[in-house]
Amino acid sequence: MQLQSIKNRFEIVGNSPALNHALETAIKVAPTDMSVLILGESGVGKESFSKIIHAQSARKHANFIAVNCGAIPEGTIDSELFGHEKGSFTGATDARKGYFETVSGGTIFLDEVGELPLGTQARLLRVLENGEYIKVGSSKVLKTNVRVIAATNRDLLERAQQGKFREDLYYRLATVPIRVPKLSERKEDVYLLFRKFASAFAEKNHAPLVGLTEEAQELLKNYTWPGNIRQLKNVTEQICVLESENNPISSEILGYYLPRPVSNLPQLANSSEGQTQGFSERDIFYKFLIEMKKDVSELKRIVMGLIENNSNREEFIKKHQSEINHVLYNQEPDFEVAEQKSAIIIPSSSIIANNKESFIEVQPLDDHTLGSLTIADQELEMIKNALKRNKGKRNRAAKELGISERTLYRKIKQYNLEDF
Repeated sequence: MQLQSIKNRFEIVGNSPALNHALETAIKVAPTDMSVLILGESGVGKESFSKIIHAQSARKHANFIAVNCGAIPEGTIDSELFGHEKGSFTGATDARKGYFETVSGGTIFLDEVGELPLGTQARLLRVLENGEYIKVGSSKVLKTNVRVIAATNRDLLERAQQGKFREDLYYRLATVPIRVPKLSERKEDVYLLFRKFASAFAEKNHAPLVGLTEEAQELLKNYTWPGNIRQLKNVTEQICVLESENNPISSEILGYYLPRPVSNLPQLANSSEGQTQGFSERDIFYKFLIEMKKDVSELKRIVMGLIENNSNREEFIKKHQSEINHVLYNQEPDFEVAEQKSAIIIPSSSIIANNKESFIEVQPLDDHTLGSLTIADQELEMIKNALKRNKGKRNRAAKELGISERTLYRKIKQYNLEDF
């Protein structure tokens, strides 16, 4: 009864076991003063859980503030959280109270806590351990009584191993961890959420209520939803605006609004489409060729090892399993190839994993087909175009290119595009 009441109050839709478990944990921990760490991908609704915990706590009548740690510059984050004294730095013309002072007695929600600088992490740890902090430019120890709820979409223990996050801070924050499930783990809730967003749009804009055919409902449920609930709401509102005359919406129409998931398989754009996701056929073809260059030497070594160890392949694969996994299942798109003089040889991941010698042969292209530019030139142009299309936002450009942000940063440095 209490669970359903919470869902109604905070407009939470869904009945999946994973969602219910997360909500029940939040309700149980709310009356305490324990720190809570909310885990989950971007767009799953982590801030809603922080509000539930605050509203069900003894601090519900005190202040609540949500702080996006990733949106505050490193040079000012300490001042924002802990305050500063007049003249403590250039531009500090007056003393300022920080959030831990103004929200004392209430709750502070630190979203994207994994983005905090190490120095700020040390200050936060002191607050969590004994409720003490020092303003920037001061030596006076102040006290605060604030409950901290943090959230992240990163693996903080992994960042701790990389030296980017304090392990002791992780364990102080994660006194009670709550994992909010991603939308692909709540398939039974997807259509319910679509109906909620469509109904809210229709009521707000005095528009007809949009529905889906059975085939479209299945497509909606089985989509991966990398942007989670935020993406689902965006897609729903687009359809409500642009496709209301086609009600109910078919799977063909719905598919037009669902971005294609990134695939590790080579794929050329349809000639009828001309472009796919901002890439021309030529761009996509060169992207495929560039990616095929990766891990060539490593794959050659593995394949040659399989050939040379013909009599004892199982032992060879077991010994080199981590290297094989790196080549075949790297998170970044990689098209593993072994180069031959007359052809490009692309091994099938399933075939290699099953220890068989079977390859797909693709005849190479001549210089006229490739054009006058080198592969490196094409890579540079693709990176420039992606950065232009995404107005310099590197995370979006990396997603569009199908590579990790780390790889994009490395390429930007390689081609001197830091100021692009």
